[in-house]
Amino acid sequence: MKMKKSIRLYSALALCGTMAAAALSSCGGSGDPRAAMAAAMSQTPEVDVLTVAPGNSDLSLSYPATLKGKTDIEIRPLVSGFITQVLVQEGQHVTKGQTLFTLDQVQYQAAVEQAQAQVASAKIAVDNAKLLCENQRQLFEKNIISDYAYTVARNQLATAQSQLATAQANLTSARKNLSYCVVTAPSSGVIGSIPNKEGSLASPSMQIPLTTVSDNSEIFAYFSLNEKDLLKLTDNGARSMAQAIAAFPAVQLRLSDGQLYALPGKVATMTGVIDQTTGSANVRARFANPSGMLVSGATGTVLVPQHEENVILIPQKATYEVQDRRFVYVLNDSNKTVATAITVQPIDDGKNYVVTSGLKAGQRVVIEGVGSKIKENGMEVKPRMVKSLGAADAGAAAADTTATK
Repeated sequence: MKMKKSIRLYSALALCGTMAAAALSSCGGSGDPRAAMAAAMSQTPEVDVLTVAPGNSDLSLSYPATLKGKTDIEIRPLVSGFITQVLVQEGQHVTKGQTLFTLDQVQYQAAVEQAQAQVASAKIAVDNAKLLCENQRQLFEKNIISDYAYTVARNQLATAQSQLATAQANLTSARKNLSYCVVTAPSSGVIGSIPNKEGSLASPSMQIPLTTVSDNSEIFAYFSLNEKDLLKLTDNGARSMAQAIAAFPAVQLRLSDGQLYALPGKVATMTGVIDQTTGSANVRARFANPSGMLVSGATGTVLVPQHEENVILIPQKATYEVQDRRFVYVLNDSNKTVATAITVQPIDDGKNYVVTSGLKAGQRVVIEGVGSKIKENGMEVKPRMVKSLGAADAGAAAADTTATK
């Protein structure tokens, strides 16, 4: 019994020794996970690096715009009356002189007939006054009546003629008012909304017009330029406003759904006075609209191209911000990162920045892993050089940004 107990004791001790050795081996050997993680972290990261080179930039300034037709005419009646007919529909194209609405003509027809009766009565009065005046003249020449009596007869004729002229003027006015009961299009264009239907009372003083006729053969896009833009446009006064408008590049129009209008536009007019309330000047760009795609009252964005040569561009992903300042990581000769502050233009294409200061041609900039692989200054990296952004790359990235006013 004692021998069996001793064998069991030795076996247990041997097993414990084996397990302890295995535990020591796993803790102190190369399989330690913490050691493996530390070894992985100690490896030098490989990142994409761009050699800065000058190129051309084709960006666009964008300005919110309101679209108006060549003409937008509000249609209001010139006389009051109930609408008897609505002869057009919303969105219908009409020609100049086409009848749009008719108003109740009863009272205006009666006024015409009354004026006609007054004219007829005035004509009879004139005829009678002429006969009397002629008779008095003959008597006066024979010295039968006095000069006073003859003068009275002549005055009566003049009065009758004046009353006839007044009656004829009233007839003309009544006929004109009657014609106003037929509301016609003052120009060719497209009918807008028609808020009033048959039976509604219309008047010249109504706040909401019967409709609007818009000539959309050309569309004007109205936008604003601030004082700084105007100074740049006129080269700080070196050229006149007319010369600046003539030299203004062709502009594009971005519609509210994001698509670009196919036809380019041209700046037509520009106010030479700064609005004191907005600090900007109004600009009008003209766009041809042969298909009628553009409609009056819509909104869009006018894109003004800005071409610059020999500028430095870097990807936006290569930058980071600290307290409203923008930085990039520049590699020194030892391939260590150096945090470098830069300034960029306020406009960009959504992918690249145009650097105005802080970088120069030939410097190497980290463009990958900023904020993930690269998190601190002075970190050593393994550069993986990529193609420099040249003129072609910059031009392909052309886009726009909303100008801050």
